[in-house]
Amino acid sequence: MADGNVKEGRSIGELFSQLATDTSTLVRQEVRLAKLELGEKAAQVGRQVALIAVGGGVAYAGLLTLIAAIVLVLAQYMAPWLSALVVGAVVTAIGFVLAKQQMNALKHLDPTPRATIETLKEDKEWAKEQLR
Repeated sequence: MADGNVKEGRSIGELFSQLATDTSTLVRQEVRLAKLELGEKAAQVGRQVALIAVGGGVAYAGLLTLIAAIVLVLAQYMAPWLSALVVGAVVTAIGFVLAKQQMNALKHLDPTPRATIETLKEDKEWAKEQLR
């Protein structure tokens, strides 16, 4: 009873040895795949964090100028300290909302190596078939 993958005359020991070798190779390949996939996810997170920082820096420079202008305009209609307080409160609220949105975007990033999990499931089924 020989199938296409097994040469006639191979002992059970040889077959188990080949299965162990194949399984070991497969596990090493799966570990490499997991590392690659996790590295890609980490790079994606890194890019998002860097863009958040750059965007924050540019926005901060622009906001400083706009805030100064708005405070000066409002100071014509109310006490200068009160105009600075009002503008500062509004800018703080806007900054909080923007930061919260980006933090939520990072929370929704799925770091699970989906492709690796799927191939591990397939490998498990393959190993079961080899043992039958």
